[in-house]
Amino acid sequence: MDAFFAAIEERDTPALRGIPLVVGADPLGGKGRGVVSTSNYLARAYGIHSATPISMAWRLSEAARRAGRPAVTFVSVDMPKYARVSEEIMGIVKRFIPVVEQASIDETYGDLSFTECYRTAAALAREVKAAIHAESRLTASAGIGPNKLIAKIASGMSKPDGLTVVCEEESESFLAPLPLRAIPGIGPKTEVLLSQHGCTCVQDMKSLTISQLDALLGKRGVDLHEKIRGRDSTPLEEYAAIKSISEQHTFDADTLDSRRLLSELELLGKGVMDRLQQEGFQSFRTVVLTVRFADFKTISRAHTLAEPAGEMATLRREILRLLMPFLDRRENPRHQLIRLLGVRVEKLM
Repeated sequence: MDAFFAAIEERDTPALRGIPLVVGADPLGGKGRGVVSTSNYLARAYGIHSATPISMAWRLSEAARRAGRPAVTFVSVDMPKYARVSEEIMGIVKRFIPVVEQASIDETYGDLSFTECYRTAAALAREVKAAIHAESRLTASAGIGPNKLIAKIASGMSKPDGLTVVCEEESESFLAPLPLRAIPGIGPKTEVLLSQHGCTCVQDMKSLTISQLDALLGKRGVDLHEKIRGRDSTPLEEYAAIKSISEQHTFDADTLDSRRLLSELELLGKGVMDRLQQEGFQSFRTVVLTVRFADFKTISRAHTLAEPAGEMATLRREILRLLMPFLDRRENPRHQLIRLLGVRVEKLM
């Protein structure tokens, strides 16, 4: 779906149409915490994208306003409404495509092998897009390819309301000129590392052998060796299993107050345990604590238990053990204030 949350707000509130729009945390005049959830395409022209700190989004909006351009309108997230619309969209898709995998609230994969050729698959994709627009008054962009990797990248090539078809024999040439970050699994740090080896686009990476990528990035490098050649064997999972459960909180003000931190960890831990039970799981083995400092540096630390556990007391003990080094010089030598805490459990049973 195209700018999904923002598009729903524009659809439901005519006054929001045709203006830069951000869905996310309250900017509080530039002092707000949290991040942008979704921005429409007019706001993206200002440099505001998903996960942009809301305070930065406010500053970018103010800079645009001072330059004589429309200021951004900020609205709060309404997740229950977005979930209802997502369910409606999935119902439309499933009328046309029997086997689908919902990757997120606004993204899905569909198995179009039954169409037997790309031309027929493209025609079906147009029908699906038209039905979504007719019934929900929202636009969707689609990508068609020989595997999930190519289809995902293709879907973002001509947003909004786009359709890009990449045949199997075109996969490598399609990827070759793209920036490194277009490949899932290449983030900012990996991009910098690869640039130090002369790589600025996907084509450049092909000069590195599988052994070199393995030495540079480990098992992930071997995976990327396949991806940059358009090869992906990831199956479509109609019923994707939940692999982890997490909760996080951004503080109203950065803090190193141990009482505030411990109080919030208790709430996060209880939230995780409640969701664990709601999803039908009895236990977990791995506990992950995420800490984001005031300068946005983010560190995660994890511990895997010898045996599965399902008690709040165990989770409390483990997250406290993981937090303590962030309160002294072991993980926080400069005594930076903490902006965000997150708790995640994995290896669920």
